[in-house]
Amino acid sequence: MADGFELFTDRSVVAMRVNGELKDLAATVTADDTVEPVTIDSPDGLAILRHSTAHVLAQAVQSVNPEAKLGIGPPITDGFYYDFDVAEPFTPEDLKALDKEMSRIIRAGQRFVRRVVTDDEAREELAAEPYKLELIGLKGGAASAEENESVEVGGAELTIYDNVDPKTGETVWKDLCRGPHLPSTRLIGNGWSLMRVAAAYWRGSEKNPQLQRIYGTGWPSKDELRAYQHRLEEAAKRDHRKLGAELDLFSFPDEIGSGLPVFHPKGGIIKREMEDYVRRRHIEEGFQYVSTPHITKAHVFELSGHLPYYKDTMFPPMELENSEYYLKAMNCPMQNLIYRSRGRSYRELPLRFFEFGTVYRYEKSGVVQGLTRVRGLTQDDSHSYVTPEQAPGEVKHLLEFILGLLRDFGLDDFYLELSTRDENSDKFKGSDEQWEVATDVLREVAESTGLDLVPDPGGAAFYGPKISVQARDAIGRTWQMSTIQYDFNQPEGFGLEYTAADGSHRQPVMIHSAKFGSIERFFGVLTEHYAGAFPVWLAPVQLVGIPVAEEYAPYLGAVVEQLKGAGVRAELDTSDDRMQKKIRTHTKQRVPFQLIAGEDDRAAGSVSFRFRDGTQENGVPVEEAVERIRRVIAERRQIVTAEDFR
Repeated sequence: MADGFELFTDRSVVAMRVNGELKDLAATVTADDTVEPVTIDSPDGLAILRHSTAHVLAQAVQSVNPEAKLGIGPPITDGFYYDFDVAEPFTPEDLKALDKEMSRIIRAGQRFVRRVVTDDEAREELAAEPYKLELIGLKGGAASAEENESVEVGGAELTIYDNVDPKTGETVWKDLCRGPHLPSTRLIGNGWSLMRVAAAYWRGSEKNPQLQRIYGTGWPSKDELRAYQHRLEEAAKRDHRKLGAELDLFSFPDEIGSGLPVFHPKGGIIKREMEDYVRRRHIEEGFQYVSTPHITKAHVFELSGHLPYYKDTMFPPMELENSEYYLKAMNCPMQNLIYRSRGRSYRELPLRFFEFGTVYRYEKSGVVQGLTRVRGLTQDDSHSYVTPEQAPGEVKHLLEFILGLLRDFGLDDFYLELSTRDENSDKFKGSDEQWEVATDVLREVAESTGLDLVPDPGGAAFYGPKISVQARDAIGRTWQMSTIQYDFNQPEGFGLEYTAADGSHRQPVMIHSAKFGSIERFFGVLTEHYAGAFPVWLAPVQLVGIPVAEEYAPYLGAVVEQLKGAGVRAELDTSDDRMQKKIRTHTKQRVPFQLIAGEDDRAAGSVSFRFRDGTQENGVPVEEAVERIRRVIAERRQIVTAEDFR
């Protein structure tokens, strides 16, 4: 028998997997165990680093404010948080004091020591912590995994971690936690920072007390922390909510309500270009355009099976003519009714329907965020009805369609995620064989692309597994974009059939796909990906004419009119501003082309181009300029410099 300290001498190893289960390095293993090292820079290692830093934060809070009561403190993407019940909200000065105290604890090299305790022992030791006592009562799976970050969910063990002073061997602080943790606080190093404070309801319910949540980030080194902070600064510059106001694209009027955007004329141009593109591409790919209403009787969502799972996130029902109606939260049930409107033959399959369907979801105000999380969204929603034998080919066809679309919009760095069911949950409908067949189809098609395929166990919809395309933007952030879902449940619920070649009636497979996912969300992602400098074909204003002096306005105006006639969104700036101010104004508005003309251009029948980066190309003949602009629009090119235009 040995422990992890004896097995691994590499200082980057901070924990281990024993027979697939994460364990502290202090855990004892036998020769029969399968043991794998967990390094601090691995996904598991980062989570352990951040979880340990969250506990140091909690210790620091109670050191500075002994009356503070502990909530939970899990690791999250790129960081961690911890919730506290305190008399007064945390201030910036409080965070400075906590930062100093955390640094002291980290330098002290306190050891994280795991102890197994009974429920009664845990209650006695944590009698002053009401929220921990509640978690002890939830042991056994009654709460979500996030709520139970400090409890062995569904397990028999409760564990407390002691922070032990290495000099005296005394416990200086303790917390109910399932772990694992770093061997020592010293391994946290200096790659962490406290970020911000927010209010949060205990266990996410508005019926519970409101706590104070402190967010932080943690990385294996100071350099990685600085790189992360730089990414945050760049992300702030690209925030689509900020750019939406600066570029006059969209807004969120309080009079309408949270999460319900309105698109201004310039934003409307971008949205229309997106819609025109995807409508044309769907037709080219064999889809038929349909349209369904925004409201329907509740029975439709009962047939589809959605209502039990989605009722809490749907807008409240309305009583009309003795029936209960809902604003639709998804389009697929009503497209099923179009399929069912008459008999179908196998000769019609694959049968592909597509619509711009606006759906409504009652997201909590705390999670609504700009265009990326809204309450009213428009999906480019399509459904393919196929025979089981046609399903693999249709999934392949859809995935190729999606990847081509994303590339046309300038997103070309992605991987795939395969969402499957949780076999221990009764949420997922259908037989084991149906799930196995559907999952195998999606997996084989996804693997055939050569892209990385990441598992997402338990992330499937109740009616079938899903492939989602995860795209990385210009600064490396990952966004979930398009989805393909294999559905064998809804066709059964709606009694969908087709007549096979032998005259028998069979049930089709239904394959859901959304290319943008949501037009609003895709718009927000594109805005941040391009930092508002959209490629020419999407830009609301593609070209602005700026005369060197007023006398050249008629000449340049004629060029602008010629461009308009060629379908270019061109404008002539006839304001009283000086030329340099006009250039600054339209540069800030991210206009792709500024067309400038003075005496030399007028005499030669030419124009001069100024590009987004300030470079210029002078003396381009007007006919050549018009043709080059038309070409880069047709090719969907991103023009930033003079070199890009050549």
